[in-house]
Amino acid sequence: MTDLSLTAITTFAKEPPAIQRHAPLRRFWFDEVPPRESIAAERRYRQVRLAVAFRLFARYGFDQGLAGHITARDPEWPDHFWVNPFGKHFSRIRVSDLLLVNAEGEIVVGEGPLNQAAFAIHAAIHEARPDVVSAAHTHSLYGKAWSSLGRTLDPLTQDSCAFYQDHALFDDFRGVVLDTDEGARIAAALGGHKAVILKNHGILTAGPSVEAAAWWYIALDNACHAQLLAEAAGTPQAIPHDIATLTHEQVGRAGGAQFAFQSLLEGLVEAESDVLD
Repeated sequence: MTDLSLTAITTFAKEPPAIQRHAPLRRFWFDEVPPRESIAAERRYRQVRLAVAFRLFARYGFDQGLAGHITARDPEWPDHFWVNPFGKHFSRIRVSDLLLVNAEGEIVVGEGPLNQAAFAIHAAIHEARPDVVSAAHTHSLYGKAWSSLGRTLDPLTQDSCAFYQDHALFDDFRGVVLDTDEGARIAAALGGHKAVILKNHGILTAGPSVEAAAWWYIALDNACHAQLLAEAAGTPQAIPHDIATLTHEQVGRAGGAQFAFQSLLEGLVEAESDVLD
């Protein structure tokens, strides 16, 4: 046995230090995230989370071809939003790659190109919903599979209750969304909800932060996956209305989505720090 092995055995055999207890406290939730001190700091905050969201979507497999976009409203010019450049793979997007687009679909920061569907959909949502900071749409596998059924989701699980009576169906598919008129119809179908199922197309989420929109997209695709599996296996038993409503209030809030996203952000930034460039 080597000296190194003996050292390791001796180290692990040592008595661990005594646990130092502090005064008992109750803490079942996170501290509020403090507001940023300036518009520039808020812009950077949103840009970082937007770039990270793309990297996370790539990890989840939400990166089908050229389809997909997430936007973040600019804090200084609310009729402008940041978005990914068309054709740049989600796994390679950095903060410096993001485009700033105005209400006419013109790029005012960055070179592009801009995904025309991204502008048509997101410009309409940002205009119709002043409360929305971010919206996310890709062609995720389970989201688009569920969308072909032309139905909203049922409250089958605790997680899916985040969307109970808080998502809608857009059932007017007319091909690739290339004009703002169809974007306006999608925004109208979304209404005040956090998500909309685009029949024969996919899913879309919107929220008061990048974190909320991105996490809700991940969660909605997961809910689609769960219901597809449940219906393939048998006849699912839905959660009763009153319990589903209560559970929605418990698990469907933006604060929870923000911290769920943050837990993913920390690991991604540590592993892929170039996302911040």
